[in-house]
Amino acid sequence: MYRMILMLLCSLVLGAFPVDGRAEEKSVLDQTLERGVLRVGFDTFVPWAMKDKNGEYIGFEIDVARRLATDMGVQVEFVPTKWSGIIPALLTGKFDIIIGGMGIQPARNLKVNFSNPYEFSGMSMVASTAAAPGLSTLADFDKPEIVLAAKTGATSVAAAKKHMPKATVRMFDDEAQALQEVLNGRAHAMVASAPFPEQQAIRNKDKLYLPLAGDTFTKEPIGFAVRKGDTDFLNFLNNWILVAESEGWLAERYDYWFKTMDWEALIK
Repeated sequence: MYRMILMLLCSLVLGAFPVDGRAEEKSVLDQTLERGVLRVGFDTFVPWAMKDKNGEYIGFEIDVARRLATDMGVQVEFVPTKWSGIIPALLTGKFDIIIGGMGIQPARNLKVNFSNPYEFSGMSMVASTAAAPGLSTLADFDKPEIVLAAKTGATSVAAAKKHMPKATVRMFDDEAQALQEVLNGRAHAMVASAPFPEQQAIRNKDKLYLPLAGDTFTKEPIGFAVRKGDTDFLNFLNNWILVAESEGWLAERYDYWFKTMDWEALIK
């Protein structure tokens, strides 16, 4: 009887601790709640995240981070980080989460865990009203006589060649030069990541328009990135996205930052 009681006590004691003798590490969610601060890693990129005239961070991702922290009942601390080193910085604990327009990609997913998508990015087009009137589909632009402008080395070049292989793609050192070709009528349209084409169509309503009904023709899911092994934090983030989407809040903020230029006065 004594032997059975001793074995039971031992099993209870051993079950209370991990086999390696270390106390169980708290989830990032619990650590954040105890600290009272959500530390957010991001890089600046208009209009995802940028500084206003007062030196404060604004943008779509900034709105998302602030709302997330508010719903957690904590403050938010922004940790600006160069994009090239943002995943290593997350893994070393410099911040708790990446909220910075990070596309969900298999190679990245080997290093971090992603939440469900909370937005989608992709390639878009802006066309010349004079040089390409009435063109509205990819097939309309997929012709040998069509000239497409794009930035050298950008993913827009590969997207243009894949989806409009018959068109002529001319490459330029930066997006401003590529856009100028369209404005001058030397190119029929420009291919670039959204929302650049949308912004230019708003700024140049008399010269440019958005074909494809203003939609992107590629789609890249964007998610929160967190360190691996933290299922509690990931569960909270996925359900937060579900709620923010169902309320229409994410769509409202996306439309403001990506489909209007109302915010431009805040940075100029």
